[in-house]
Amino acid sequence: MSTVHQPDLKDRPARLTVGVVGAGRVGPALAACLKLAGHRPVAVSGVSDASRRRAETMLPGVPLVPPAEVLQRADLVLLTVPDDALPGLVGGLAETGAVRPGQLLVHTSGRYGAGVLGPALRAGALPLALHPAMTFTGTPVDVQRLAGCSFGVTAPEELRLAAEALVIEMGGEPEWISEENRPLYHAALALGANHLVTLVAQSMELLRTAGVTAPDRMLGPLLGAALDNALRSGDLALTGPVARGDAGTVAAHVTELRKHAPQTVAGYLAMARATADRALAHGLLKPELAEDLLGVLADGSNGTNGTNGTNGPKGNA
Repeated sequence: MSTVHQPDLKDRPARLTVGVVGAGRVGPALAACLKLAGHRPVAVSGVSDASRRRAETMLPGVPLVPPAEVLQRADLVLLTVPDDALPGLVGGLAETGAVRPGQLLVHTSGRYGAGVLGPALRAGALPLALHPAMTFTGTPVDVQRLAGCSFGVTAPEELRLAAEALVIEMGGEPEWISEENRPLYHAALALGANHLVTLVAQSMELLRTAGVTAPDRMLGPLLGAALDNALRSGDLALTGPVARGDAGTVAAHVTELRKHAPQTVAGYLAMARATADRALAHGLLKPELAEDLLGVLADGSNGTNGTNGTNGPKGNA
């Protein structure tokens, strides 16, 4: 059986002491990966009971201390707090003198680049933005999932190689994102990953309402194939009634959703319109079928269940 060569510690770059400010789901996992690479976690801060338990599980034996003390102890500090809390945290740490010159300060926000670390930079810190494109559970499985995970990397040009080296040490794949493109990059990931969870959860609820006893088992192969096809072929992987221009079927969907799950109608219509636009643009939806389909979607938005007031779907009565 073949084995992966692991270089001796003496062949690696200088090891760093690592601290975590914000023991949510991300920070302890990244620190655990850095530990596997030979770095040494020395301090972690966490406020809630859940974050403290998470730190104890993922980083056993690492002391829980206030944020300022984390910075005192660590050469490399992971700032893993919610996006909206990050600017205030960085400003507060810089104002109180907690930031040390030469200290590597890493945040994991997808939204921000290195610019949000400006106050720390002025205090002499080395700012890095390393965002793992992964969803986290807060359990040891996260460490395994980070193997091969892409990281959105943003840093001053002179620190680019150092930032990319840290990502590689954590088992990830660095992907350079310019400072000005960070919000767009993060929006793209949220559109795909966050909204996917909502869509799958809604689909499972509707299947249960329809009498399916194991919706996860039914959806698993279907959604797995759909995701694989989409990643391989993009818009050419589109299938289903919208891409085919089946206005009557879409109208029936809207009627049933209004009856059983009215809270899902707006999302269904929005995604159907977006799908129709993409299918038209790529020649998958025939223009002569698009008119009836778009009429159904417009009627659905107006609360008429996709009918024209007579006996059936608009254009198909």
